[in-house]
Amino acid sequence: MNTAQLAIQHYILAKDGNRPHLLSRAFVPEATLDMVVRTGSISFPPHVEGVAGIGDVLVRRFGQTFENVYTFCLGQPPEAGAKNYQCKWLVGMSDKNSGEARVGCGVYEWQFSAESGLVEKLTITIEHMKTLPAADLGSVMKWMSGLSYPWCNSEAAVSDAPDIDAMGEVIRYLTV
Repeated sequence: MNTAQLAIQHYILAKDGNRPHLLSRAFVPEATLDMVVRTGSISFPPHVEGVAGIGDVLVRRFGQTFENVYTFCLGQPPEAGAKNYQCKWLVGMSDKNSGEARVGCGVYEWQFSAESGLVEKLTITIEHMKTLPAADLGSVMKWMSGLSYPWCNSEAAVSDAPDIDAMGEVIRYLTV
């Protein structure tokens, strides 16, 4: 498995599993994170510097609010030696307090260090983030836990999606 692919997988395992220690296997120490949020249902700071700051925002604080997190990179992993990689992503999770389900999607844009192969810069664009009633959590988790993790193709993801009207924008985004 190549370094870029491993770096992305360590990021996903760190975020989804609330394991900030894994971020040092994903990012260079001085890495930057830019967030483009195009929905009002979730918020993040627009710019974060350093692996410690990234860990605070995307793992520690995120993990205080959400659990049962599944993040998927849609498409083929980056090739060995990749300097840049872009893919759509899909996420499903539950709110620890309300039990509501969240389903979202967007784009990851990765830039890797030529020396280490680790992530120098990550730009996350959040296109849609839908909040669903707690009653939908079971079907969302059944769907998410049945997908190939963390790499999945869009066709497989949408073909197994539960029929929940509120997720329509997410499904449409993934199929374009």
